[in-house]
Amino acid sequence: MEIAKTLDQVRSKLEPSILPHELDEAMDKIARIRTLKKDMNVVVLGHNYMTPDVFYGVSDIIGDSLGLAREAAQTTADIILFNGVHFMAETAKIMSPEKTVLIADMEAGCSLAESITAEDVRMLKKQHPGVPVVTYVNCSAAVKAETDICCTSANAAKVVNSLDSDEVLFLPDAYLAKNVALQTDKRIISWEQGKCMVHEQFTKSDIDAARAQFDDLVVISHPECDTDVTGASDFAGSTSQMERVIAESGKQNVMLITECSMGDNLRSVFPKKNFISTCQTCPHMKKITLDKIIYSLENMVHKVEVDEDIIRRGRRAVERMLEIG
Repeated sequence: MEIAKTLDQVRSKLEPSILPHELDEAMDKIARIRTLKKDMNVVVLGHNYMTPDVFYGVSDIIGDSLGLAREAAQTTADIILFNGVHFMAETAKIMSPEKTVLIADMEAGCSLAESITAEDVRMLKKQHPGVPVVTYVNCSAAVKAETDICCTSANAAKVVNSLDSDEVLFLPDAYLAKNVALQTDKRIISWEQGKCMVHEQFTKSDIDAARAQFDDLVVISHPECDTDVTGASDFAGSTSQMERVIAESGKQNVMLITECSMGDNLRSVFPKKNFISTCQTCPHMKKITLDKIIYSLENMVHKVEVDEDIIRRGRRAVERMLEIG
């Protein structure tokens, strides 16, 4: 997905997904935020699950959480505003500790990240001494700091298979762990409490019902879903991979098994495709709004702070992952 560089381009991007009477009001707020960004030397990161007005309207860099943090580390901006959830903003702070990192709403959390604490990881390491710990990037900075290496949904199996061990502690996503277990000979020890409140809602019956209704259908799911869902899909992968799969598919109908705004944002990229969705929405992602972004920037509030020791240890886990690719 490409960012919209001008306000006319923004309007064009938003027209497929925003009602006409709401569009003018949104455009006024977007113009205000763009002025603030320029005056304050701010780079705005927009996660794929943001609503289209935030995603296309004010974002300088768009994508998945780790890709955004990596890109932000390369910018010359003084301030990073992360439009996503809190653990993502923490990852940006880990990668750019010298920059001010803001989030529009400090209460934009994550059920998956909140399912495990650093103390939980220390307990698991005592129970499984010597077993390497892999953490999905969807976790807090404190949890990253307790682990050996991070992974994304796109490279999870590659990271696990790179380790010189027959056993791996894979945290915190239980469903992603199940999907990885199908791609490795290693014994995966998972954290059963860890699930995404959005992706755990999807079922195989959702896919079966869509296939019964639409012949010309490609089903793309996120590996935070259970294996019965990913197994019934044509492709399972990260949000950064979904656009490529749609582009390569000749199918007219697209069913995205992931957070609802992903489909809203891709409609502008593929206007001739018919997107089918059960529309499960993340309430935490939806806490980020244009009004809250304006308030955060104008008042320089909601700064994301991470302890220096956690930054050092968490960055090591992320960098080890980046070395693998």
